[in-house]
Amino acid sequence: MSSSSAAVFSALAPYGWDETWAKEFAPYAAEGLLAGRVVRVDRGQCDIVTAGGPLRADTAFVTPHDPLRVVCTGDWVAVEPGGNPRYVRAYLPRRTAFVRSTSSKRSEGQILAANVDHAIVAVSLAVELDLGRIERFLALAWESGAQPVVVLTKADLVPDPVTLAHLVQDVETSAPGVPVLTVSALEGDGLDLLVSLVRSGTSVLLGQSGAGKSTLANALVGEEVMDVQAARDVDGKGRHTTTTRNLLALPAGGVLIDTPGLRGVGLFDAGAGVGQVFSEIEELAQRCRFADCGHESEPGCAVRHAVETGELPVRRLESYRKLMRENQWIVAKTDARLRSEIKKDWKKRGAEGKAAMEAKRGRWR
Repeated sequence: MSSSSAAVFSALAPYGWDETWAKEFAPYAAEGLLAGRVVRVDRGQCDIVTAGGPLRADTAFVTPHDPLRVVCTGDWVAVEPGGNPRYVRAYLPRRTAFVRSTSSKRSEGQILAANVDHAIVAVSLAVELDLGRIERFLALAWESGAQPVVVLTKADLVPDPVTLAHLVQDVETSAPGVPVLTVSALEGDGLDLLVSLVRSGTSVLLGQSGAGKSTLANALVGEEVMDVQAARDVDGKGRHTTTTRNLLALPAGGVLIDTPGLRGVGLFDAGAGVGQVFSEIEELAQRCRFADCGHESEPGCAVRHAVETGELPVRRLESYRKLMRENQWIVAKTDARLRSEIKKDWKKRGAEGKAAMEAKRGRWR
């Protein structure tokens, strides 16, 4: 390794630079371009940390029509060494990407963060748990390729250990294979476990406004780097104290991307992620009589049998159905063939349901 390469490695290692990234970047280095990681994107401009220090660059050169291919926080980029304006020339292939659907009628995806290893879903204990929303966040997290972690914030507001244990158990039931931590950022309780978990790799903080993300980010960084505002007592929601996605190096190791509070968390081609969140249902489905069982009225359905015997909570099945339908519809809006297949399937199931109802009526007469 040359002295210049060693200097780049030393300067960027705290931000996640490694030998694999260095190999990916080699062709750009030969062109005299600088390596850097995007720490913030704002209206076509981005702030980048490089071996020579922070700089600002224009992303217009690599902004295509596809919204999933725009430069985003967490990207490793090749940037011009000078110029006014200075341009990002390319970004390196992403290892992971956290994507949600936009609220536009075009059903486009919006990339929130790139090259993330841990997706921290912050959930406030100051309000009633919304397990369905947690499952939605987890589906997107699994689909991104990152390892999800649920952090129940403001644990100091639940002083009764028995009540707290029940809340944790409810979340664990809704998050198979996902670590669930309780944290009080204000009092420092539980932070050691979270610091240990995120000290390697890049983590992204996700959650609604008022979930305590900025307070948590400040606690992990060890200083007041993010503004904090009080949440409303009536619903636990707060204002968007974080308005951009910001990448921060943590003193104990690792990198943190803080995000604005997400009001809407739409799925975007996240079928595998949904399956991971509801892994117990996917396993049960393998025992159904029919391979294409919709778990509605089909005979020999192992999933409905599990609900009837109490093995599977009915809320989990309803949530699974809802997210699968939503994801299918989003995918179908951009895939004409799949849209046609789904409509045919809906008609088939409708006819089966009608036939089953007619049969029941015949027995009642």
